[in-house]
Amino acid sequence: MSLVVGFDTATPVTTAGVLLADGSAVEAHDEPPAESRGRHASRLLGLVERVLREGEVAWDEVSRLAVGVGPGGFTGLRIGISTARALAQARGLEVVPVSSLEALAAGAASSQPVAAVIDARRGEVFAAVFEPDGSPLLGPAALAPSALAERLAALPGTPLAVGDGAVRFAEELAKAGAVVPPAETPVHRLSAVQVCRLGEVREPVDRDALLPTYLREPDAKPSVTT
Repeated sequence: MSLVVGFDTATPVTTAGVLLADGSAVEAHDEPPAESRGRHASRLLGLVERVLREGEVAWDEVSRLAVGVGPGGFTGLRIGISTARALAQARGLEVVPVSSLEALAAGAASSQPVAAVIDARRGEVFAAVFEPDGSPLLGPAALAPSALAERLAALPGTPLAVGDGAVRFAEELAKAGAVVPPAETPVHRLSAVQVCRLGEVREPVDRDALLPTYLREPDAKPSVTT
């Protein structure tokens, strides 16, 4: 039996899951306090162990690790990537990078195009738009909400906008013709199960080739002395 463990740390929510042999899955999340950038360092490994325990899965039954590589918060992605590399080395696992935006969109299961929108702070969002079959319609980019709204308004049909960025800028996106579900709708939370499902069918990469997708410079940069 060969199973897939997946996790994502691109957003403030830490999420981990395991895809079981019968196609079902076990998932767990850590929801940090409002305005927090996440508690990935202290929660991630515990969540991974929790889903394995609840799924009655031993590490020697796992052959593949699927990891959300962003775009998203710089610190969260760095923690997720370093954890994935360490687990892959220690457990002898294949490792597969998964776009966090693609995983977010996959959870919507919509018959309309899906705009996956992650709050990038600094008044921007990380966003991409996908067709209902998962193929890309607009590639990932760091955008001002107004720029994203212009792109959504130019699309045919009525796109569905999901993610914490869609919630934060719901009014602007709705004016552009997008449908933004209520903030409490689970579709706005990135699911580790979708990371697992996408990772199950993708090609693995070398552990050292597992890299985050930042799309822009980190929020905090080291000072330069002269």
